[in-house]
Amino acid sequence: MSPRQFDVTDLVSRAAAGETRYIARLITLVESESEQLRELSALLAPRTGRAHVIGLTGSPGVGKSTTTSALVTEFRKRGKTVGVLAVDPSSPFSGGALLGDRIRMQEHSMDPGVFIRSMASRGHLGGLSWATPHAIRVLDAAGFDVILAETVGVGQSEIEVSQLADTSLVLLAPGMGDGIQAAKAGILEIGDIFCINKADRDGAEATRRELRNGLSMTARADSWKPPIEMTIATEGTGIDKIADHIADHKDHLDATGMLQARREERASREIQAIAVAEIMRGFDVSGGQLLAGLSDRVASGRLDPFTAADELRKTTDSM
Repeated sequence: MSPRQFDVTDLVSRAAAGETRYIARLITLVESESEQLRELSALLAPRTGRAHVIGLTGSPGVGKSTTTSALVTEFRKRGKTVGVLAVDPSSPFSGGALLGDRIRMQEHSMDPGVFIRSMASRGHLGGLSWATPHAIRVLDAAGFDVILAETVGVGQSEIEVSQLADTSLVLLAPGMGDGIQAAKAGILEIGDIFCINKADRDGAEATRRELRNGLSMTARADSWKPPIEMTIATEGTGIDKIADHIADHKDHLDATGMLQARREERASREIQAIAVAEIMRGFDVSGGQLLAGLSDRVASGRLDPFTAADELRKTTDSM
C-alpha cells in the first residue's frame, strides 16, 4: 500500500495562515521522510528567512526545558510568536520521543501564539534530529517570530546546535563540573550566550569564574563577546536579561553581516547532507553489495581505503 499523498500546496497555505493542525501535519511529513518532502521544501523556501532561530543546549539536568518554557513566556510578553522544537531521546521500541510536549510546557498549550513539538532524535548524534532543519523551515514559513530548538544535551564533540541556530544559548549549572566540561567539549567556541541556571545553588559563582576564565582564552571567529548570565528558570529570575542578550546578539549579527554568513554556511551543510543521503540511497541492493565487497577487501588488507573509495565513487557517478 502506497503512503498517503497530501495536497502539499494546501497544507503550506494553511500552515502559513497559522492553522496549528496543518503546521503539525507538515512536521509529521518531515519526520517521516515523506516522498513529498522535496515538493514541500520547494514550497517552503520562498516563505523562510524571517524567524530568529535560537538553539538551547547543555548537559542533561541543567534545566533546558524549564528555561525554554520561561523564555517562551518572556517572548510572549514582548509580543513575539514562538515555535518550539524540543528534541528528545528516542524510544528504543517506538522510535518516538520519550518526553511529550504537553507534559513539558502545559502552561503554553492553549496559547495560539505558541507552537510546541517534541521530536525524536532517533539516535542521531549532536543532540538534534535529522529532521530538525526541515522542521525549523516549516515553523519559519508559518510566520513565527522566534524559533527555539532545544536539544537532547551535548557531549564532548556534539555541538551541532550552533550549526542550525542564529544564536546559540549554552546552559550550565553549578555542582556539575560544567565549566570544565564546556572547555573540553569545545562549547566555549560555539556559545553566543552562556546561562548559569540554578544560580541559587552553591558553586554558582565558582562556575561563572571558570567560565569567564575559559572564555578569556578562547579565540572566536567574530567580534561578539558572549555574556554570562545567572538565572533561576523555575522562578523566572534572569530570563528577561537572557532575552535582552538574544536581541542584542541578533542586532550584532545584522550589523556585521554575520547573520547572512551563518545562514549561508548552514545552507551549505544542509545541501551537502542531502547530496550524501541521495548518493547513499542510490546504492540500493547492488550498491550495498558493492560496498560490502569493498569493505571486506579493505578489512582483509587486499585493498586500501582510498582505492576502495575511488571504486565506490565511479559506481555512484554512473548511477
